[in-house]
Amino acid sequence: MHLLITKILKKHKAWLTYVLLATVLCLSIIFSHSSPPQAAQSVEKKTLTMITSPDYPPYEYYDTQDGERKIVGFDVDIAKYITQELGYKLQIAESDFSGLIPALQANRADFAMASMNPTPERKKNVDFSIVYYEGKNTIVAAKGSNIKQIEDLAGKKVGVQLGTTQEQYVKKIATKIPGLQLKQLNKAPEMVQEIKSKRIDAAILGDTVAQGFTQSNPDLEFQVLPSQEPGGGSAIAFPQGSPLVQSFNRVLQKMQDNGKLQELATKWFSQTIQPVPGNEPIKGGFNLDFRRIIPEIPFILQGIPLSLLFTGLSVFCGLIWGTILSLFKITGVKPLVLIANVYTSVFRGTPLLLQLALVYYATPQLTGYDITALQAGVFTFTLNSGAYMSETIRGGIQAVDRGQAEAAMSMGVPYGLMMWDIILPQALKNILPALVNETIGLLKDSALVSTLGVVEILRSAQIVGANKYIYFEPLLFAGLIYYVLVMGLTFGASSLERRLRQSE
Repeated sequence: MHLLITKILKKHKAWLTYVLLATVLCLSIIFSHSSPPQAAQSVEKKTLTMITSPDYPPYEYYDTQDGERKIVGFDVDIAKYITQELGYKLQIAESDFSGLIPALQANRADFAMASMNPTPERKKNVDFSIVYYEGKNTIVAAKGSNIKQIEDLAGKKVGVQLGTTQEQYVKKIATKIPGLQLKQLNKAPEMVQEIKSKRIDAAILGDTVAQGFTQSNPDLEFQVLPSQEPGGGSAIAFPQGSPLVQSFNRVLQKMQDNGKLQELATKWFSQTIQPVPGNEPIKGGFNLDFRRIIPEIPFILQGIPLSLLFTGLSVFCGLIWGTILSLFKITGVKPLVLIANVYTSVFRGTPLLLQLALVYYATPQLTGYDITALQAGVFTFTLNSGAYMSETIRGGIQAVDRGQAEAAMSMGVPYGLMMWDIILPQALKNILPALVNETIGLLKDSALVSTLGVVEILRSAQIVGANKYIYFEPLLFAGLIYYVLVMGLTFGASSLERRLRQSE
């Protein structure tokens, strides 16, 4: 085995040196880009990290005025008050609602606030504070639908947000309401759009959120359900065994006694939402009006640099890793060929979103390193795209006339120099269209990191949609941005390909 490794290193020494240097550069870029926030290990920390899902106004959402990226809302004000009373600074992280409890279990945050109900199922995984706000469930439906109470949902399709108590509530009543069909969606704006598109008949939402959506969409109405399920109300979630629970409860009780909670509730829940122009039903029209998102365009555009950074790092590192795998495949050494082929089959045979979730949530538990969402995204996309690129690069190298390599070797040209100056330039011309396609795919797939709370182009558009209680307009604008970026990339690749052909 030692002789085998020595032989491989001797044959590929120069080329492996280039790859090693490029790999070190790639890793240094990724891990120096940002330092991940560390969750509290003890109450002696100076800063506490709160994780939330800022797409649920007025509880938590992005203030997008003047292009700012600032999370505000009822829950945020409560968190600021509590941490200030306890002598901490507050740091806010974000995730989809369904990822909040996994984030606490992975010790990625000290506590979570997102209008979360302390249900028995959740209590098995996290600890909760006392309830700080009692809300009610509502039925949101189109005006004139005559859906006023739970019994009216018989034979209807009902939308709920994944991972919420509303989902559990509908699952429970579904056994009593004949013909009720459940549709699980990721975000509240998606449910509202499904109602407007007539894909679902109604949605179950919290009362304050339902009020905002119906005020902004005059063709919708909501009905408050008469009773709240046991375990209702909003509470703060903590990792199990957190020493912060008692101190948070003490401050929450103080806020209830001195009227601070009621003051904040009045501040955030008494706001009036202006109807969105163009949201009235229009026969024969597209019912779209982009005027509402014009002030938010700078906020959406701020997602472009992050998307490009993510794509650039992923392509660069994926190309390096793909090159290493392709070299394994063409060495003729059976163990290396087997490793490369098995690796390729695994990463091409499993969903990218699954790989992304595993890397992001499992890394802190397995290694103790609190990997950031950007690092997790680049690392996952590098591993995934490397599997695809390895086949592309291998095919490009093998497409070069074998006689050129033999001629170079007979003239005493070192293997590494031959690969760098003779083989790879020709292989690049052969695989350039495939590499461009892979880059375009990575640019569009960068939207997947929005599930981890990275505010790139798609996430920015979703935030604007949640804030404005609209759906199509910000997403269509985000689609336009992606299209422009892809066309620019395609034009640049075409220009490079023409130059390479002219240089022949």
